[in-house]
Amino acid sequence: MFDLLCFSHLRWDFVFQRPQHLLTRCAKMRRVFYVEEPHFDEPVPRLDVRLESSGVHVVVPHLPAGLSDDDVIARQRALLRDLCECYAIRDHVQWLYTPMALPLAEELPAPLARVYDCMDELSAFKNAPKALLTLEAELFDKADLVLTGGQALFEAKRHLHHNIHAFPSSVDVPHFAQARVPQADPADQAAIPHPRLGFFGVIDERMDLALLEGIARLRPAWQLVMLGPVVKIDENDLPRLPNIHYLGGKAYADLPRYIAGWDVALMPFAKNESTRFISPTKTPEYLAAGRPVVSTSIRDVVRPYSVQGLAHIADTPEDFVAACESSMVEPPERRLRRADAFLSRQSWDRTWSAMEELMQRAVDRAQLRESGEHLFPDFEDDALEVG
Repeated sequence: MFDLLCFSHLRWDFVFQRPQHLLTRCAKMRRVFYVEEPHFDEPVPRLDVRLESSGVHVVVPHLPAGLSDDDVIARQRALLRDLCECYAIRDHVQWLYTPMALPLAEELPAPLARVYDCMDELSAFKNAPKALLTLEAELFDKADLVLTGGQALFEAKRHLHHNIHAFPSSVDVPHFAQARVPQADPADQAAIPHPRLGFFGVIDERMDLALLEGIARLRPAWQLVMLGPVVKIDENDLPRLPNIHYLGGKAYADLPRYIAGWDVALMPFAKNESTRFISPTKTPEYLAAGRPVVSTSIRDVVRPYSVQGLAHIADTPEDFVAACESSMVEPPERRLRRADAFLSRQSWDRTWSAMEELMQRAVDRAQLRESGEHLFPDFEDDALEVG
């Protein structure tokens, strides 16, 4: 049984999203080491390794401040070699969420296979490293398997690799279905009047702040509840109106309690380069929670969700307000039937099972190549149906 060594640009405890959903499932069968980017807060380089209740080992490098880029890489390489020695990590698959980790991954013992789970177009995000595109091209060349976080991203990158597969956002239906049961509001939401229109997720450059303000001004009696950390943008730039409530980040376990008290679930994303290829995980989560969904015209929301009558699409404050008003008076029974039929084909368990099969094929193929045995021509391009 091989280990999985993951390199990510996301902190494990930041927001529970795609990496956490997938790797907690992976950890049920094998050891998983999740390597974060370093903290620059220690005079002597060291690694913190903690074992989560999920079975995932979270690995956090601590480095001195003021190191050159080359020294940062060199110090991490040394720490990760020690990690492999200490935990006897030999047969393993490398799983990368960021191309910036490739210089680290390449210096470790050779993996059985290398997987690039390209969940976002990171080069389009604010403050993206200049070397990212160069390293991504190198990673496409060296990866045995590439996965994408949505259909739009797959279509943009499918020509870059011979073994690339689309895995749009999935959902833990039972978890979010808890929101369909009437329950007491969390304390910080209880005093907010209805109607409530809610959002959860990271609040960053992908949020259309002008749209948010426009909705709030057009309908001052509506209450906009915003859950999530504010990152990469100045909090002073957030629209501050009496009917916009920023409640901060919430634990994944608590989200259903908040959504249960909403009348509409929102995705007021900006239309810019950073959102061109996103596939919001919250779309199926909102649906599983039983809430009507109103979103801007994000490609992976329009198709399949709007096309199948599962989400309302609007891009201006006036249209957004109209879509929200329409969603609040639509018969919930019909909406829930459509949502449940769609969601019956989705789960993170099914997604991980399909990914794991592709990963095992990549390992088998690499081992055959290493042994010099003949490969069937269509072996590496087998498609899997993913729900």
